[in-house]
Amino acid sequence: MKKPDVKVVLLGDMNVGKTSLLHRYMERKFKDTVSTVGGAFYLKQWGPYNISIWDTAGREQFHGLGSMYCRGAAAIILTYDVTSWQSLGELEERFLSLTDTANHDCIYALVGNKVDLTDAKAQLSQDSDGLSEDRSTAAAGDEEERTELQAAPASPVSLSGSVLRKQVTLEDAVALYGRIMRYKGLDETSKLPADKMCFETSAKTGYNVDALFETLFDLVLPSILRKRNEDKESPTVDLEEVGNKRSRSSCC
Repeated sequence: MKKPDVKVVLLGDMNVGKTSLLHRYMERKFKDTVSTVGGAFYLKQWGPYNISIWDTAGREQFHGLGSMYCRGAAAIILTYDVTSWQSLGELEERFLSLTDTANHDCIYALVGNKVDLTDAKAQLSQDSDGLSEDRSTAAAGDEEERTELQAAPASPVSLSGSVLRKQVTLEDAVALYGRIMRYKGLDETSKLPADKMCFETSAKTGYNVDALFETLFDLVLPSILRKRNEDKESPTVDLEEVGNKRSRSSCC
């Protein structure tokens, strides 16, 4: 397995869709998933660089593992469900302290998932290969219906046919981002503006998922280059080779 250059970690309460976001980005499809046990990761090759993306469990019983997974992270994606105010509050109450083991220059992004349940514009697939997997067949011959959906009024209907109220706005996320910067003792003026680091996504349709990950990968590039330079300046020592040299130079 290739050695990762940097680590990106997803944190958030259970059922906010962290695993689904990763599946959508890495496998270009959506599938229902069970709750993550402990943690899991993907290795993404991004140009000449290797980025490990860690998915963590949101269950409270696995909470203690979060700080271990965040250790040395170059970027952390704090994920919530736009239809659940509690999921946003949990980020500040339970998960923010876990990021204390991340790099001092760690980049933080706030991501509100499941926006397809509340916003009509997110109900159409944003993937480059066309429509979302579960709608491709029906939508292929129904251009008019998709046009109506795109122009739907303020009370959108979700893909499952239900209507859900959006409980967390982008303004709420921006306010939390400011509190995160203060908690970390970071100068907001030296970081990207909050509205650039707060995303709304849909793992179901792929809406804004690529933009999220590609933006973060661009931002962690300086960390990748710095780490590679450090590795060149401080190469690892092959202990086996050292031992062989010692044995050849020793006398009887």
